[in-house]
Amino acid sequence: MSRRQFIKMLLSFVGVIAASLLGLWKWLGRDIEAAVEPPKPIPPATTTPNLASAPAAATTATASTTEPLFSFMILSDTHVNSYAAEQSDKLRKALDDITSFESKVETVLITGDITDSGTESDYREYNKIIKDYSKKLPPLHANMGNHDYYSIWIDKHGQWDKDAMPNGKSDAQSRKAFISQFKMDQIYHDFYVNGYHIIMLSQEAYVQEKPEVGEGAWYSDAQMAWFKQKMEPHKDGSPVFVMIHQPLPSIGQDGATHQLIRAKEFRSILKPYSNVFVFSGHRHENFRAGQHYTPESFHWFHNASVGRTRSLSQNSPLTSQGLYVQVYSDRVTLRAREFMDRTWIKEGNWSIPLKRA
Repeated sequence: MSRRQFIKMLLSFVGVIAASLLGLWKWLGRDIEAAVEPPKPIPPATTTPNLASAPAAATTATASTTEPLFSFMILSDTHVNSYAAEQSDKLRKALDDITSFESKVETVLITGDITDSGTESDYREYNKIIKDYSKKLPPLHANMGNHDYYSIWIDKHGQWDKDAMPNGKSDAQSRKAFISQFKMDQIYHDFYVNGYHIIMLSQEAYVQEKPEVGEGAWYSDAQMAWFKQKMEPHKDGSPVFVMIHQPLPSIGQDGATHQLIRAKEFRSILKPYSNVFVFSGHRHENFRAGQHYTPESFHWFHNASVGRTRSLSQNSPLTSQGLYVQVYSDRVTLRAREFMDRTWIKEGNWSIPLKRA
């Protein structure tokens, strides 16, 4: 074999080996790539996840706290006056908002001073307004404030006459007019909505019968006993909503003029119970100023006024305010509302956790 032939044969042999090695590398490399290739993304699940393994309490809480169980609007101090169009216009603004509200309103409460003077003409003006909303307005309940006894200051010509008080009228007539207006058996009452209890306490006398009370809220022994009895179902910790008109004095004191007079007994009745919410009016204080929530053994909220909320300055626009309340299984939320422009008032926004029994 010549040298040329030997080299040619050697090169052929090397080529065969190289081709074999390349095939082997490709075959092995395919498995190596398969071994190191990153896993493909797992597509999102399209079925409902199995909640059986989730904590039962968390699942229950999510389901029960999403939607309110009861929603209502509290108005106070509407001060309807047959001779003053401004208060009537403000009440209409409030009712315009409520009857086209963004959320459910299942009842409306007015916590006293429905009228300016409790006269027949004031109640006629109030009824004229309410009639325009009767088809859309939810059930409405009210209690008496001091102004609902003011007919004793008004003479037969509709004029204020302090010197001639009681101008041939009486506190008993004021109570009778209120009872007739709201079709009640007595001036204080209670009721339930969606299983939630609302108690409406009412001022029972004014200066014609009891000069010593001034502008304060006097409750009789009968009303206080009734109130105590009505609170008893709430030993289980269920929420209860109590409406008064005049605010409370400092803790440990009874009230005087412009306050709830039998305040020590009132607080004593409420002390054994959790999840009690008390609402007062009378002060007309703007939700953009002042203190509107006072935590005691109960939660006490001070409402503003529909008819006469105090302006923050001389140049402030007209204002008409109320309080929107929503009850959930684990909390109560409260938001202050400006009815003149249908907006929420940021300074009045609370969420109160409910205590577990």
